[in-house]
Amino acid sequence: MRAVLIAGVVSLVISLLGTPLFIRFLVHKGYGQFIRDDGPTSHHTKRGTPTMGGAVIVLASLIAYAVAHLVTGQSPTVSGLLVLFLMTGLGFIGFLDDFIKISKQRSLGLRSGEKLAGQTLVAVIFAILALQFPNDAFRTPASTSISFVRDTGLDLAFSGALVGVILFVIWANIIVAGTSNGVNLTDGLDGLATGASVMVFAAYVLIGIWQFNQNCQWNPGTKCYEVRDPHDLAIVAACGMGACFGFLWWNASPAKIFMGDTGSLALGGGLAGLAILTRTELLIVILGGLFVTITLSVIIQVASFKTTGKRVFRMAPLQHHFELLGWAEVTIVIRFWIIAGLFVALGLGLFYAEWVVGAG
Repeated sequence: MRAVLIAGVVSLVISLLGTPLFIRFLVHKGYGQFIRDDGPTSHHTKRGTPTMGGAVIVLASLIAYAVAHLVTGQSPTVSGLLVLFLMTGLGFIGFLDDFIKISKQRSLGLRSGEKLAGQTLVAVIFAILALQFPNDAFRTPASTSISFVRDTGLDLAFSGALVGVILFVIWANIIVAGTSNGVNLTDGLDGLATGASVMVFAAYVLIGIWQFNQNCQWNPGTKCYEVRDPHDLAIVAACGMGACFGFLWWNASPAKIFMGDTGSLALGGGLAGLAILTRTELLIVILGGLFVTITLSVIIQVASFKTTGKRVFRMAPLQHHFELLGWAEVTIVIRFWIIAGLFVALGLGLFYAEWVVGAG
């Protein structure tokens, strides 16, 4: 528990104090956000605001993870390192995308195919490694079983080990792509994605600690959790939570810096990694319900326009629809934070209720 607290505090302090230094560096270099002309007109005043702030979130998380282990003398685990690898790898893809946009002053960074290829490569490496490294109890960081609040009876390896690995890699890629792009689409208003991410990371801190206390490796029973390194996953979640909290001080309206794709892809990757390795793959749909809702608004908008020629929303993603209805940006962000909090509360409630009722 001490390592979790240290990780959260260190990441918060580094992000809180490091972000203004990074802002000065970006301003000096002239690395400002490019704003599309076809977006809400209120966003035109944000043109030139420093971006790529997600680099601070990733760096703060990595440093905090290292400090927490150095101070407590605990060894890093494969599970924790894998989540950080996924977070950092996707953050690097986002950084390339942001840097191209800034250096060429255009709304398009990496081409969609290039971006998808980069995300897929990182996710495939993560998924393959997650099925390796069994511990003394023969548990690997991930399993081929699809999970909700724990592994279900639906095992992707039903036709053999090799088929199971291939199907798991595909399944993991779906989770990573959905989560990272969901956070990316949500990152359209000052502080919106950052604040929502704080809540979901906080949920995984609680889930990791609970799974650690009720783990089959040292507390066997009918309700125990088959998670390899739950305590270290709680540490990683605390790193992400603290880093986002510190960054939110500068990212809240009026934002002094944007996280960019560097941050949104990294945060989505971190949450996807936590969902897969805590065996709560389908629960992330509820915990990250705000991200899902905003992603669905884009899917509905595109599908409606292509099939009927009509738009359901004035603009997608959903937050921009309410902007065009005349809602103030701060009002939208706060109300969407409330919705995000309700989704997180529902997800945690289902997680705990399953334990009370008993393993399914």
